[in-house]
Amino acid sequence: MTSPILITGAGQRIGLALAQHFIAAGQAIIVTYRTRHKTIDDLAQQGAICIAADFSDDTAIAEFIKELKSHTGSLKAIIHNASSWDCEANNPDSATLFDNMMRIHAKTPYLINLACSELLQCYYEQYHQPADIIHLTDYVVDTGSPKHLAYAASKAALDNLTKSFAAKYAPQIKVNAIAPSLIIFNEDDDEAYRAKTLKKSLMGIEPGCREIINSVDLLLNSHYITGRSLPVDGGRHLK
Repeated sequence: MTSPILITGAGQRIGLALAQHFIAAGQAIIVTYRTRHKTIDDLAQQGAICIAADFSDDTAIAEFIKELKSHTGSLKAIIHNASSWDCEANNPDSATLFDNMMRIHAKTPYLINLACSELLQCYYEQYHQPADIIHLTDYVVDTGSPKHLAYAASKAALDNLTKSFAAKYAPQIKVNAIAPSLIIFNEDDDEAYRAKTLKKSLMGIEPGCREIINSVDLLLNSHYITGRSLPVDGGRHLK
């Protein structure tokens, strides 16, 4: 097996699109999922290694890392996509919400990066080019969010980890972030919400997952970009 790319949270939306992209390109992948949708069965039939992982506590994270290492001795890249859009309005237990957001978006990538650095180092030693870690953060890292306070704080923590890990692992491993705003709507988003959201960016479109795929490919193909966050926000920062 060639060195695979690990994608967390690949059962739907951006994670699924990335997984399908790499399979089509002939790139070996390992994906994680929390709920086994039919999409995971499809990925498995196409050759992906699919590992159930909810990252609910330190033990679950450690068990995932152990299983991951049983499948491969090296990794070309880790793409941290697993995420939760929970917010204060939907979760009155603020303490639990904050802990959950920090665990999913910051602690899990932190522990996986530390534990799997040796797998990425093996790729560097074998191919004489850097391996990659890519964190999927969010546009709100720079702005905050009054409706998603804990979420925004946890994504900001992940953005900061991007800089720290980039300095720690260079030059063998490049570490970057991608910070999107709207990429794809949810099926249940109503027309009023869609219209309001589209007006927040200069480009005024729902760009689709291809924008993230292109951004990931850019970072993977570069031998020089590290410690940076790539904004994919349609010029929203200028509105």
